Amino acid sequence: MISWRRRMPSSGISAAQRELCRRFGVEASPPGQRTMVGFAVSRPRTLEPLNALRHPIAGRSNGWFVWRGSEIPQEDDHFFHPLHIEHLDTYAPELAPYLALPPGWRVLVAPGYEDVWHDDELTGI
Repeated sequence: MISWRRRMPSSGISAAQRELCRRFGVEASPPGQRTMVGFAVSRPRTLEPLNALRHPIAGRSNGWFVWRGSEIPQEDDHFFHPLHIEHLDTYAPELAPYLALPPGWRVLVAPGYEDVWHDDELTGI
């Protein structure tokens, strides 16, 4: 598997990310290298759909929180764990085109299905 970072040009954003941001009419905001994603790593990789939302960038966090399944994890063993953005290809490679969406955006993807929308509540957190 090719890492999403290795596919990107020196501008820091891939063509797929640029096109997706253009499609939704937003300025791209790609996550910085070595920044952290909150990821529910204990959820099975086969669980669908894949959900992601982006809070405002803070410290080393790029704002992305990612989980599998329809509900946000609440159980103790399913809370979000910090994961470097460079390792996201291992856990959710299908999310790569969406990672340049700015804070306030949500993504839900499954085989043959895509839902992307802005959620004003995310930017106030």
